[in-house]
Amino acid sequence: MDRLIYTSLTAMRGSMARQTAIANNLANANTPGFKADLAEAQSLWLDGQRLDTRAFASEEVLAANMDAGTVVSTGRDLDIAMSGDSMLAVQAENGEIGYTKRGDLLLSASGLLTTGDGRPVQGSQGPITLPPADSINIDEQGSVWIVPQGGDASQPQQVDKLQIASPAGSNIVKGLDGLFRVKGGGVLPDDPDARVTTRNLESSNVSATEALVKMIEASRSWDTQLKLLGDARDMDAATADLMSMPQ
Repeated sequence: MDRLIYTSLTAMRGSMARQTAIANNLANANTPGFKADLAEAQSLWLDGQRLDTRAFASEEVLAANMDAGTVVSTGRDLDIAMSGDSMLAVQAENGEIGYTKRGDLLLSASGLLTTGDGRPVQGSQGPITLPPADSINIDEQGSVWIVPQGGDASQPQQVDKLQIASPAGSNIVKGLDGLFRVKGGGVLPDDPDARVTTRNLESSNVSATEALVKMIEASRSWDTQLKLLGDARDMDAATADLMSMPQ
């Protein structure tokens, strides 16, 4: 009896983990450059000095969907879309280097260049800080050019270059903060073939319709396991009644 109960319990936990991943994807359906979480189920066998007679279900976020999102034109000078698998290096909250496809860049009051969620953008010498300027432009190689305040518009100056890396051949994992990192530590190599398209953004690759369908499936799976627990309770009660019958 316990086999049915605990197997159903682990399946319910898996459904909860799947629902969490789907809810996170839906919440980021409009986040530029967001890559959908992929929740996968696997069997976990109980080891010990006995036969492997039971396996529990485990479902968790193991990877991310790296398919490209749709590139849309925005007309905004600081919006960029990176070609192929190229990723932008940013500074995470703990100071480590992380990587993202998010390209909605902003300029803070102090001149710090950040992504739309406030993460400092990395250049060749660290976080990019721009002086007051009449205009800012990013070329297709990722170089950042400005026309200083009161300067000659025909004589722009290069301030820095975006650090754009290639994940090809590297094992990268997605963190809870939505940033990608090299598994086990380290940094990705620069991508010499990277190309940047300005005034464009890569949108999220989450399909809201598909996510809603998966959410319904996860909910039905939860209901099924709940019914199995009810059946196990009824069978246990019936067995107890049978054992208590007078001889």
